[in-house]
This record gives sequence, C-alpha cells and structure tokens, in this order.
Amino acid sequence: MAIISGNRPEFIFSYFGILKVGGIVVPVNPLLTPFELSYILEHSDTKFVIYDDQLKPKLQHIKINSLAMGQISSLEYKPFIPLDRNDHDVAAILYTSGTTGRPKGAMLTHKNLLSNIKSVSKAIQCDEKDKFILVLPLFHSFGATVGMLTPINLNASIILLPRFTPESVLESISKQKGTVFLGVPSMFSLLSMVKEEEIAGLDLSSWRFCISGGAPLPTAVLEAFERKYGVMIYEGDGPTECSPVTSVNPIGGKRKIGSIGTPIPDVKMAIMDDNCNLLPPGSEGEIVVKGPNVFKGYYKDEQATKESFCGEYFRTGDIGKMDEEGYFYIIDRKKDMIIVNGMNVYPREIEELLYKIDGIKEAACIGKPHHLHGEIPVCYIVIEEGKKVDIKQINQELRKYLAPYKVPRSIEIVESLLKTSTGKISKVLLREKVLGKQS
Repeated sequence: MAIISGNRPEFIFSYFGILKVGGIVVPVNPLLTPFELSYILEHSDTKFVIYDDQLKPKLQHIKINSLAMGQISSLEYKPFIPLDRNDHDVAAILYTSGTTGRPKGAMLTHKNLLSNIKSVSKAIQCDEKDKFILVLPLFHSFGATVGMLTPINLNASIILLPRFTPESVLESISKQKGTVFLGVPSMFSLLSMVKEEEIAGLDLSSWRFCISGGAPLPTAVLEAFERKYGVMIYEGDGPTECSPVTSVNPIGGKRKIGSIGTPIPDVKMAIMDDNCNLLPPGSEGEIVVKGPNVFKGYYKDEQATKESFCGEYFRTGDIGKMDEEGYFYIIDRKKDMIIVNGMNVYPREIEELLYKIDGIKEAACIGKPHHLHGEIPVCYIVIEEGKKVDIKQINQELRKYLAPYKVPRSIEIVESLLKTSTGKISKVLLREKVLGKQS
C-alpha cells in the first residue's frame, strides 16, 4: 500500500494502519511526476494508495484503488483479522536510485526497522521528555526512522512541520520547547543566515542538539551555525538499505568534525577493497556495513541484491576510511550519485532522457557543489553534426518526466566529452575540468 504525501499527521496514521493490517508500506515522494509515480506504483505491485488531497490531479491517470487523506476522519471502524506476520516479513519498500537509473525498491523488514530504531534510540540518548522537530520528509528513510519511529518508540513528542523554513523551526523551539532538530546541510545553512535581530526575542533554551544527515555537512556551515546558536550539530550517515542509520558522532561525547562518527549499537562497519578484503585503519576503500538493520534485498531484482554484498557486508558505494579510534570518514562516492538537499539523483536517469531528444549525440551529468543545496545536477551535451537544439525546449521536456530537484540547473553544449582510453565518457575527468574552472 502506497502513501503519497508530504508531512501531515495522516501520513503517520496511515503508516501504522497499514502495518497493523499486515500490509507493506510504500512511501512515495509527492514531488515526483506522474511518469515517475507510475513506475514505482507498478513496480511495487501496489494495490491501494493513500494520498494527500492536493495531489488528486496528479493521480488521475492511476488506475488503483485509492483514498484521499481528507476522508480518513469520516471512515467508520470495521473489525478485521490482521495477517500473521513475523519479524522477517517486509514492513516497507523504499525506492532509491540505482545503477540502472531506475529507482530500486529496498525491502526493509520489521526486524530491520525495529533494530535500527532501538540502536538509534541508544545512540542519541533521548527519552520521553524530548520533543523532535520533524521537518524532514516522512517518505524519506531518515525522516521516517529517526524523526517518526524513534520518538514514538521513546514515548517522546513529535513537532511535525509541513515544510522547512528557518522561521518555523525557530518558532517551534521557542513556543513548543523543541529539543532535537533533524536536518540536512541546506537547512543548517539557511538557519545560519538568520539575522541576529530575528533571534533576539526567541527563547531557544530548550534546544539540546541537532543531527545532520543525508549529505556531507560542510565544515563552514557547521561552524557558522554553532557560532550563531551555541547548539552542537552531530553528523551521522547511512543509506536507505540500512534502515538507514549506520553511524553518528557520539552525542555528548567526542565529536570529530568532518567525520560521520562511529557505528551505532549492533551495527558493524569496515573498509574493504574491490576484492572484499578488510583493510586496516587509515586505508582508503569502500565503506561496508553489516547488522540486523541491513535490508532483505531489492524488490524483484536478485542480481542487484547479489551485487550489493561482499559476503555479509552491504556495499554502501562510498569511498572512505576509518581512523584508529573507529571514526569513519567519507572521501567520495563510488557511485555517480548526486545528492540534492539530501535526496538522491542518479545522473543516468537524466542522461537517458537527454539521449531520447533528437540532435543530442552524447550527454553526461554530474553533481556540482552548491552552497545551499549541497549539490545540483549540471549536464553537458554534444550535438550531432548539422543539427540544432534549443536548451529551453530541452528543459521543458525534462520537466515532464523529472521531479523539480532532478532537473539540471544548467545544460551546456560542448564540442566533445572527455573519455577514457576505452572510449567511455569519464565522469572523473569531467568533474576535474568543471571544478577546476570553478576554482
């Protein structure tokens, strides 16, 4: 059963209601286009959709039984017999970008989620007196596990905000005495830009700490934020396939700026080479994870599931290292994933659409660093000899099939694209050229 909605209480009711009757939750990003929504609903074999009333025009083409959230309060309770479920059954399927460019459905079991909730609860040292400010999207694994499931497990409170603005976050702390704020780097950047006179009349004394995830947190942003508010940000990390949290800097303990911290309880992390050999501290390699939080596999994709493991370890696709004290650092992404405001964008998805446009001979998209969004997609195209293309029309075409955050911020026509010795377009060389220009 799919839930297509932004942050509203009905999302939470629907999530637990689906689990109560023995169903599988498929949380879906409401910003996706009808084209993208159709793929996820069809691939996941969704039989029922619960959606935000405002999305009705976008869902008109979908021929699946559905219910608008505005109707939930008027429904009558009917007795039911829940399906017999165990902890190894799938609780949720979360779609994340994959190497094929098409989203892949990560199957998270009840055990995966429960173990991650319990581990996160221990790691962040919160209790029933805490109030979590939840502005991260509930359809995202970070928002769902850390912002929704964890506080419910702790009997803590959730201050649910429909969307992020610095003003709404600060007001929720001042008026509702919020204690823990969860965010992505762009949110901390905007909060650090709030003028001093706008903060002067606010009581922020209840604010204990912040957790940042979803994308690397620039040191300059962390320092500017902490200078302004005197509240510490603890950076953590983890992919959707790990439910998602794998590590965080110890709350109240030794924090290493630039590090994603140490593994949370019951999770083991390591560094491996390409041959699945474990590497010693200080060595660069791929960050791998094992533990009860690691997913069951990709829905209807055994090959991708098999390729994502080295023995018992899940391959995160991040190149990193571990220091002598067990703190992990991400150096670069092995995959070409672009992370916009903590949301994954896979370049090949954009490139495949570009290649369908008449006149485009070659295309390559990369992530370009951005002070607010972390990264933005930028694309470079080579035009067929004798052909002409209109960049404005190309953008209009892409917007039909891509969510706004996936649409390239710029498309540049170039004479050629840098290639490897085998003739393959080199994203590494392209990044070096673009970033070199930028500096």
